Amino acid sequence: MKSSLYPPVSLPNLLLAIVLVVTSFALLSATIHRTSYFSSIPSVAPPPERAWPTVWASYSNEPPEPKYFHEAGNTLEMSHYDIRFFQGVIPYSQHREVLQHLIRSYLSIMASLKMETWIAHGTLLGWWWNGRIMPWDYDLDVQVSLSTMDHMAKQFNQTLHEWRYTTDEGGEGVQEIKRTYLLDINPNYSEMKRRQGMNVIDARWVDVDTGMFVDITALAERNPVLEPGIWSCKNFHQYRTHNIWPLKETSFEGVKAKVPLDHERILVAEYGEKSLVLTEWEG
Repeated sequence: MKSSLYPPVSLPNLLLAIVLVVTSFALLSATIHRTSYFSSIPSVAPPPERAWPTVWASYSNEPPEPKYFHEAGNTLEMSHYDIRFFQGVIPYSQHREVLQHLIRSYLSIMASLKMETWIAHGTLLGWWWNGRIMPWDYDLDVQVSLSTMDHMAKQFNQTLHEWRYTTDEGGEGVQEIKRTYLLDINPNYSEMKRRQGMNVIDARWVDVDTGMFVDITALAERNPVLEPGIWSCKNFHQYRTHNIWPLKETSFEGVKAKVPLDHERILVAEYGEKSLVLTEWEG
């Protein structure tokens, strides 16, 4: 009789082997099921471009992306001042007036220059409620098409614009006030990808006396072959052509303005349905 190459299998060892095989099969099935399930739903994790620039650069082999616009600080309040013109924090009792003339001057001067632009994001929400800036806002947001941004960059980049208005506040009778604003176009505005997120703002309208500004972002069809009619900025806000155009003519803070045609759908998508109902925010 030939000797076996394998030792005899005892009953306990056979049972243990069966248990291990069954367990391994169950774990494999669970893994396959879990992978299949998660691959079937949209990922809620941010894309890698949203990662901290140094981390993203290490994964993508890209050098750190230089940031064009620089703010006075990292807090919510300080991040709304351009560091080049920052003279100190504007008291809350005065910052609304600064914002009012920022948006009034921008909308009026862009209209005179035949630049198509419209209000967006939190500024659009303020318009929806009462045609004014929200009392808690520190910033202002507007949008343009990429073709309009091209024209602005070629014809009006780094131009200074005067804005004059009268006021009777301060107890000194009617006075004429002059403010000066800088239209500053980010040289990275034509970049189609977000990259490391350092240049998602394509241009700014800056009050040179205070450093406060209007953020201007350009919408473009970033994938016209696979996603025709889908417009987005570098911060992943997406719209369909019929959500934006034809623009609706209206007024905001007492001057002529334009808003997207489907503005309610846009606001609900960005802020939720409660944003059109709740009358308070953080108290």
